Amino acid sequence: MTAMTALSAEIAQQVLDSQPFSALVGARITGFGDGSAVLEIDVRKELTQQNGFLHGGVLSYAADNAITFAAGTTLGPAVLTGGFSIQYVRPASGRTLSARAEVVHTGRRQAVVRCDLYTSDDEGAETLCAVAQGTVLSVRPS
Repeated sequence: MTAMTALSAEIAQQVLDSQPFSALVGARITGFGDGSAVLEIDVRKELTQQNGFLHGGVLSYAADNAITFAAGTTLGPAVLTGGFSIQYVRPASGRTLSARAEVVHTGRRQAVVRCDLYTSDDEGAETLCAVAQGTVLSVRPS
């Protein structure tokens, strides 16, 4: 068991809160541990693009952070995103964005993580809007 797996969702939220951009978009951790993380953002007008859909940059941000938090549960707290790709499968609209990340593989110094991004409407119905995959690197001293 690594150091991050012993940490709580409350501490993960404190780490998220220490990121000014995360506070700006109103992100919150709603799931954390055992190789997974869930990050949620309430959809609001300030986060949309000209057609009224949630801006792709907000989806990318959510995927990036969810991927990195999930990897932190297996690699420990000293991690950075090495890179990720995202595929937008449909425009994102609704009440809440949920980025759900799961570690696919963890090595000694890196993890590969998949993230599915859903929006939910007022009734709770979910729609898949993007899929991402990334590599997260441990930055602990060698």
